Amino acid sequence: MIKVSRDSFKLAEVFTISRGSRTQADVLTVRITKDGITGWGECVPYARYGESMDSVTAEIEGLAGDLTRENLMHSLPAGAARNAVDCALWDLEAKTSGQRVWQLAGLSKPGPEITAFTLSLGTPESMEIAAAKHAHRPLLKIKLGTADDMARLEAVRRGAPDAAIIVDANEGWSADVYSDLAPHLVRLGVKLVEQPMPAGQDQMLAEIERPLPVCADETCHDRASLPDLVGKYDVVNIKLDKTGGLTEALALKQAAIDAGYGVMVGCMVGSSLAMAPATLVAQGVAFTDLDGPLLLAQDREQPLQFDGQGVHPPLATLWG
Repeated sequence: MIKVSRDSFKLAEVFTISRGSRTQADVLTVRITKDGITGWGECVPYARYGESMDSVTAEIEGLAGDLTRENLMHSLPAGAARNAVDCALWDLEAKTSGQRVWQLAGLSKPGPEITAFTLSLGTPESMEIAAAKHAHRPLLKIKLGTADDMARLEAVRRGAPDAAIIVDANEGWSADVYSDLAPHLVRLGVKLVEQPMPAGQDQMLAEIERPLPVCADETCHDRASLPDLVGKYDVVNIKLDKTGGLTEALALKQAAIDAGYGVMVGCMVGSSLAMAPATLVAQGVAFTDLDGPLLLAQDREQPLQFDGQGVHPPLATLWG
């Protein structure tokens, strides 16, 4: 039996990117029950990919038959719906077998990974204050993609002089803007720039100098995305809501490494239940960005632990 419910988690602060602002995280929770045991997973439908709470719910409720992770790959496309179901099936298998998901997947025992902390898009003054507040964090992520990006970046660096920085333009730049900004990004110690140009309009990345690593986010969903990234990107951002679950995320990670890409593991703004499977994918990658729970004012019971070592893998009582 499969059930879908809608849950909302209030954010600690208004969260803004170039596409808009939000005050809460709206997620779908999937529960799959078999022989009295229930596994669960979470997804975050994303309008950028043509998803809504209603459309994703309909996809999940339209599933029929005895679900397995194998037949799910053929029943739903990569996306939020398949993610929640796939992760719920992994959790169900773990609870049924008495093993952890990392054991079932043939992975080494996971440990904590340093995660980025995302600063919301704001005025340079407000972002400098936010950066100073979080200057103790080893890795900050800045949401950019507007005409005032240089002033914001300078302000964040003033506020957090020692933190490593990655920037996410959310498809907000042109090739000319990126080329103009790139030397300044290097000067200010930026380690990575994420999706500087719109997906489908990024061919110029293969023709211009890339003085710092460029990461594919909106242009990389699953393994089928990789051929189109050649020569344009150096790193891929793996998000389970894009890959359609842990199963494809692990396969994409290996395929990307084999193809010579660096790996970043990211997230939508969701609860600890959404981040839990992603912590397994994040083991040993170049960049981890699983700060969703840190942006929330409320979270699931038995939430993920965050400390100086980073984000820790989930307790069995949460997931997996």
